[in-house]
Amino acid sequence: VQLQASGGGLVQPGGSLRLSCAGSGRIPATRFMGWYRQAPGKERELVAGITAGGSTNYADSVKGRFTISRDIRKKELYLQMNNLKPEDTAVYYCKYVSGYDIWGRGTLVTVSS
Repeated sequence: VQLQASGGGLVQPGGSLRLSCAGSGRIPATRFMGWYRQAPGKERELVAGITAGGSTNYADSVKGRFTISRDIRKKELYLQMNNLKPEDTAVYYCKYVSGYDIWGRGTLVTVSS
């Protein structure tokens, strides 16, 4: 099983991006799906997550700006990011949690004027 995040890029402050995470291979049923990010010189942090039951949680720094969603049938994960700020610049990763963690390859988001 492999996951690949996509949708990153260069955007100006205040702009928007939509990240997607898709998998190849037989993706197991997940109990949690999340978006993480890692900025240069910083530890990887949870940005947003969604449980199998649909409950969501967000880092305080992105509440009200980011929205996590999923396509259960496709087993795809999305992150709508609005009102982006320079401090959102990071490599964004998706992770699916089943009986084990499946990490996707990251996608770089750069917020700069």
